[in-house]
Amino acid sequence: MKAMTKNCNGSSDTPGELPIEALTGSVRDFQELRGSDLIGRVQPFFDWQDLRRQHDLWSYSKATNTAPTSHSAATSDSGVRTAGVNFASQDYLSLSSHEAVKAAAKAAIDEYGVHSAGSSALLGNTRFSLQLEQVVSEFLGFEHTVLYPTGWSAGFGVVQGLVRPDDHVLMDILTHSCLQEGAKAATRNIHFHGHLNVDRARQRLARIRANDPNNAIMVITESQFSMHADTPDLRGLHDVCREYNALLVIDVAHDLGCVGETGHGQLGLQNMLGDADLIIGSFSKTFASNGGFVATRSRAVKEYLKYYSATQTFSNAMSPAQAASVLQAFEIVRSDEGAALRRKLMDNVLYLRAELGKARLEVTGVPGAVVPVNIGTEGSARIAARRLAELAAIVNLVEYPAVPKGNARFRLQVMANHNKKDIDTLVRLMATAVKEAEVLFRPYGQELAATAIPTPIRQSAARQSAAT
Repeated sequence: MKAMTKNCNGSSDTPGELPIEALTGSVRDFQELRGSDLIGRVQPFFDWQDLRRQHDLWSYSKATNTAPTSHSAATSDSGVRTAGVNFASQDYLSLSSHEAVKAAAKAAIDEYGVHSAGSSALLGNTRFSLQLEQVVSEFLGFEHTVLYPTGWSAGFGVVQGLVRPDDHVLMDILTHSCLQEGAKAATRNIHFHGHLNVDRARQRLARIRANDPNNAIMVITESQFSMHADTPDLRGLHDVCREYNALLVIDVAHDLGCVGETGHGQLGLQNMLGDADLIIGSFSKTFASNGGFVATRSRAVKEYLKYYSATQTFSNAMSPAQAASVLQAFEIVRSDEGAALRRKLMDNVLYLRAELGKARLEVTGVPGAVVPVNIGTEGSARIAARRLAELAAIVNLVEYPAVPKGNARFRLQVMANHNKKDIDTLVRLMATAVKEAEVLFRPYGQELAATAIPTPIRQSAARQSAAT
């Protein structure tokens, strides 16, 4: 099966066959490893990954060559350079290059150096981090905040730090990996409910409480899910938790600061500000820096997490420059400028969603900085991602198991500093790439439908066995 491919300067390569193994399979195929050779048993994954890389079908581990602004340059991990409109960076209010934020980081470096040089449980705090704890608490209507070096560590740490082996964790099936991994580290009593399904959550809680009236239950959701861009009924979950004496934890990573007139995201839009038991979040989407937090009303919870939440206790604290950057970002978020940036962001989001619809591209979720565009089959999506890079658009491809199988998508991330020309360019290039990918993949899809294709791990394992 032959296919014409184009390199990034638009010229045609020699026609060649796209291996069907590069268009099928997923990272899930290589998750369960067996055998005594800890090093050798990861080779099948690399064989599959590198096959995709050789055909420019591995779209991960890109590196930016410029600041992550609305126009940027990036290099793939195979060395292919792309420069053009950038809808792949998480900088929703365009604050990472804001002059005031950069100035705050520089001033902090001049005062403190570049490193916190310790865990916050020891000597890693600075006046910036202590002030940031107060600012986050005030913004959310809570009394206390615990800072973490990353958003991921905050999500993992709050579950691992508070939940014990006999306790229960109930979460939306699409809850972020940091929360799921934290639950795995804490207890075997992990329960899931259907995505956004409050009735199913109630049924699960009723069953858990009927069997275990004594131990704690932590219920976890996200205010806006990053892969689907949809949002749960937060008040409904809150009421269910009260009914069954469960603790509600809400992850606000993708809407805090950037959604709503005041920047309180779905917490504000759903009148839930101050009503959840614990709020966790990340600074890396809107607030221009790595770092995360857990907000609570209880000083006891704050102190406990500082010494029993492993990713807090045994990690170096946020650097002075990071904490100072987030402080300045919060000042902007709470100002008239911040409100204007949120309105600009939402204007961009609504315009992008409308134009994608006109181009007959399927968009999911509710308006927010993340705009998922469903493509479908993984093979077709991989070809479309390659073609978009050739056409000078930088986007992120998301595949199973991060999203359902056969439901691959581009996760577009919108910035306040995008403009209509950027959006028009992206939609035009995306429509072209998707159309061309559908045509190119069609024969492969027919072959897949007609034959049972072994998974890449089985093929690679068979090759390994034959070699030995």
